[in-house]
Amino acid sequence: MVQNQQEAFSVDMPRTGGSKCFDDDGRIKRTGSVWTASAHIITAVIGSGVLSLAWATAQLGWLAGPVVMLLFSIVTYFTSTLLAACYRSGDPISGKRNYTYMDAVRSNLGGVKVKLCGIVQYLNLFGVAIGYTIASAISMMAIKRSNCFHKSGGKDPCHMNSNPYMIAFGLVQIIFSQIPDFDQLWWLSILAAVMSFTYSSAGLALGIAQVVANGKVKGSLTGISIGAVTETQKIWRSFQALGDIAFAYSYSIILIEIQDTVKSPPSEEKTMKKATLVSVGVTTMFYMLCGCMGYAAFGDMSPGNLLTGFGFYNPYWLLDIANAAIVVHLVGAYQVYCQPLFAFIERQASTRFPDSDFIAKDIKIPIPGFKPFRLNFFRLIWRTVFVIITTLISMLLPFFNDVVGLLGALGFWPLTVYFPVEMYIEQKKIPRWSTQWFVFKSSAQLVW
Repeated sequence: MVQNQQEAFSVDMPRTGGSKCFDDDGRIKRTGSVWTASAHIITAVIGSGVLSLAWATAQLGWLAGPVVMLLFSIVTYFTSTLLAACYRSGDPISGKRNYTYMDAVRSNLGGVKVKLCGIVQYLNLFGVAIGYTIASAISMMAIKRSNCFHKSGGKDPCHMNSNPYMIAFGLVQIIFSQIPDFDQLWWLSILAAVMSFTYSSAGLALGIAQVVANGKVKGSLTGISIGAVTETQKIWRSFQALGDIAFAYSYSIILIEIQDTVKSPPSEEKTMKKATLVSVGVTTMFYMLCGCMGYAAFGDMSPGNLLTGFGFYNPYWLLDIANAAIVVHLVGAYQVYCQPLFAFIERQASTRFPDSDFIAKDIKIPIPGFKPFRLNFFRLIWRTVFVIITTLISMLLPFFNDVVGLLGALGFWPLTVYFPVEMYIEQKKIPRWSTQWFVFKSSAQLVW
């Protein structure tokens, strides 16, 4: 296992030439495609946050809301293509691979920026794991409460404790966390992506039904008016809406790790650019539909979660399906975000203790009809402890979602804009003060 991990993650690994079974870096042939990469991206991007875009649109109005979503989609696509170009250093076909975001920053920028990138990236990944645990419990409780209200006719307040649901989610994650690496996660990402479309479509359908029931399209050109909220609240909510939309498009934090699962030829950069175009296009369509239709249905009263805006009755079975889809999606999204963190810790352990059987030794467990499962005791114990820690924090700090939102907002600009632009300039040796250099630099500052 040590040897495999060193081959997979060492930035100094010499190229040995490709073959039928191995890639040019000595690793087993990658099998990812445009579609598996798109599934990973969609799983990461279309989170349950899509259901809050109606609220964000309500703060900005019919003019700014759709325009901001479109602008962020363009920025995300542009910077993602720059980042994809940094997967290999030098030649885009035969250059040295950068297996992680930190490797890419190390190869192109170096110095303190590598540590800064690692701190921001892995702190965000840890925060997302906690946030997804809390979000899954909220959706599971919504299903339970919906059925409780339906049976009691609304007479029972249906109070419940979120802890058992967080523990249940944690137990599921302990099992799925034993998936050895990102490359073997493709089937879970595809399932999670399908679930994203399921609950987004449910929210969209309910929004359309509500507009038809209202007999009109609600909302205004400039969003919620001053009077309903104070001028200070209007400004604050507008900035919060911008942050929500920006964070809803952020997946650069794991783009390089996704790209490292892609086969070649064609070059990984070309495949990733196509996957980015497909993913950002699909995501933007769903964001526009859910955000705008939710705003049309509820106007200034658009809820923070589109599904909760319909109460627990109308129709409760569809809301149950949507919330169940959210839970399944979060199971996959948790793994998509945590696998890079798992790999980082295991890489560090292998480097520090290269002769440890506890860290290095894999035990092959035969599974009829499938490839043998590789059981590693270090992976089993440390990943289980990680899931337990994130679950405990979720139980102790159920308001942590607000902190996760702050982490996401702080991490968006450096990881999605600054580092991709700086690395691309360095990799392509763009002359300082040239027109192209000025355009890249000014674009990064404009987004900031």
